[in-house]
Amino acid sequence: MPTVIGVKFSTSPKVYYYGAGSLDPKKGDKVIAPSVKGDEIATVVLPKFEREQVPGELKDIIRIANNDDLRGAGDQAAKANEIRPIIKELVGQKIPEMHISKVEVTPDCTKCIISFTSEGRVDFRDLVKEIASRVKMRIELKQIGTRDECRLLGGLAPCGRVCCCSGHQTEYPHTSIKMAKNQNLSLNPAKVSGLCGRLMCCLSYENEHYVETNKRCPKVGGKCKTKCGQEGTLASINQLKETVKVKVFQSQGDGYDIKEFSIDELDYTPLQNEGGNHPNNNQSKPQEGNGKKKKKNKNKNGGNGHGNNV
Repeated sequence: MPTVIGVKFSTSPKVYYYGAGSLDPKKGDKVIAPSVKGDEIATVVLPKFEREQVPGELKDIIRIANNDDLRGAGDQAAKANEIRPIIKELVGQKIPEMHISKVEVTPDCTKCIISFTSEGRVDFRDLVKEIASRVKMRIELKQIGTRDECRLLGGLAPCGRVCCCSGHQTEYPHTSIKMAKNQNLSLNPAKVSGLCGRLMCCLSYENEHYVETNKRCPKVGGKCKTKCGQEGTLASINQLKETVKVKVFQSQGDGYDIKEFSIDELDYTPLQNEGGNHPNNNQSKPQEGNGKKKKKNKNKNGGNGHGNNV
């Protein structure tokens, strides 16, 4: 059974596994590990342990980083900052629609990796040659998406914490506007979008809980009855606390009181759909069925059936 350690590089939250060999680095130590960019500095996040299976080829770390290695990393960053203005100037002249996200220099300072974003595909072959002649390095241009740019640069999300994609997520979760609706969030793009301009990754974290809670509740504004026999209208739902506020009608007059109940204290048939619609609101189903029959009749009379099957 191989003895491995888990490390993280500065540009990714993903944990990579390396053989420890005869070394015994502690959590938080800096080590030199081989990568596609060369020998890079990485931080130990999982100290020495035994693991039966390791994905991919297991390589050993080279050594624990010393002061010379740390100074070299500083020189590497300084070199990247030095050539970045030159690259931005050339890009602005040749291909202004390109946005430079990050400029990296390999540890041996012989190659420059430029990450950029653009709305469409760009032909940068001539640009590569001109940049290489100015900075005297081999050039690699990589087009990335807005989510990849956010992960690469990092930043603080609207919640005040480090962006999930750069902090701990190894893969981007599937998100949709329906998740925001399930949580009764404002559909204003500024409220549900992250720094990358896409839907926030955290919408997917508790979506399953919200969906299950919505199944147990009537629709806001729908009629419901408490187990003690009081009738009212559902005013709001607190999905995290699993409580609801109900407008309970008074027995005399047109007045009502706002009372809070647990979801389990409501007496109604649990819903089977994710949207949380009240059973009494399903009276339109026969009409929907008639509409479908009309569409079928149109198809029989010469309509394009393929369009309806998409």
